[in-house]
Amino acid sequence: MTAFQIHTAETAPEAKPQLDQALKSNGFVANLFGAMAESPALLEGYRKLSAIFDTTDLTPTERQVVLMVNNRLNGCGYCMAAHTAISKKTGVPSDVIEALRSGAPIADPKLEALRVFAVRVNESRGWPDPSELDALIAAGYTKRTVLEVVLGTALKVMSNYTNHVAATPVDPAFASMAWSPEELVESTK
Repeated sequence: MTAFQIHTAETAPEAKPQLDQALKSNGFVANLFGAMAESPALLEGYRKLSAIFDTTDLTPTERQVVLMVNNRLNGCGYCMAAHTAISKKTGVPSDVIEALRSGAPIADPKLEALRVFAVRVNESRGWPDPSELDALIAAGYTKRTVLEVVLGTALKVMSNYTNHVAATPVDPAFASMAWSPEELVESTK
């Protein structure tokens, strides 16, 4: 089997500026970034798209809903652990985090509408039913939200698929929040 290296700034000099920035921002270089450093373009694209996603109209909690839905549906244990930590750090309520980790409904009706829509975008590969668009709008979201869910979904394809092919090990900082695809439940029930 082809093995991927978790690079450092020394082993991936082309990615050094991105890895150094990650170290400065986070205090450590996440293994995801080390794996992505095999392709400096991927690492740069992911970091830029992530920063852009943070500028959307979605709240930090709503962004985590979109991201964690995709992590769960794509079966990415690395990203579920990392985004559990990020969610806790950004103040996402613990009941929302647990619902996102398990695929259970969220008690807040507006967040639940966003969760269901994000599920449908992922599962339909971008072909949600018009009634699903209408349900999201009726919950208080906008057409802009629809497209921002697409943006978040694209972001997670980059990280989730990288972790799948690279078998990225969970960082010690996220180990206590480990998750495995066996924790899946019916996604929209």
